[in-house]
Amino acid sequence: MKNNFRLFLIISFFVLLLGPRAAFSHGLSSNELLKNAKQYDGKPITYSGEAIGDVMSRGEFAWVNLNDGENAIGAWVNGILAKEINFTGTYRSRGDILEITGIFHRACLEHGGDLDIHVQTLRKISSGNIINHKLDFLKVKLALILFGALFLIWILTLFKRK
Repeated sequence: MKNNFRLFLIISFFVLLLGPRAAFSHGLSSNELLKNAKQYDGKPITYSGEAIGDVMSRGEFAWVNLNDGENAIGAWVNGILAKEINFTGTYRSRGDILEITGIFHRACLEHGGDLDIHVQTLRKISSGNIINHKLDFLKVKLALILFGALFLIWILTLFKRK
């Protein structure tokens, strides 16, 4: 009876320790994909990153660039899945964080030999948001001072010519 209980505790420990990692795999990084492109070519992969730039519709599909903080990789997404993307990363907004699963192509023949991922599933990990940038008044003052100095130099050169 004690041995069964010990075995149960050991198995429970490993399930609790390793279970979440297996269930919520982070997939591959862009660096791994770029360094080992030949190894992953034509195989299903999972990749996560921030949607950046624009969602570029192309008929029933769309291009989306995902940046994992190191590099951006183009993803060829079904237009229906692409409609789930509300924010893309720009100066004024933080993009949705997406996890995609699809077929990795190191030189996709369909898309002119570019490296891309043909997305089969898309899951939004977190939503993006608008970024409000505050005006830096020190920079405004400095710009006004420099403009004033430039204006003064221009006036002085006009008087010097006369």
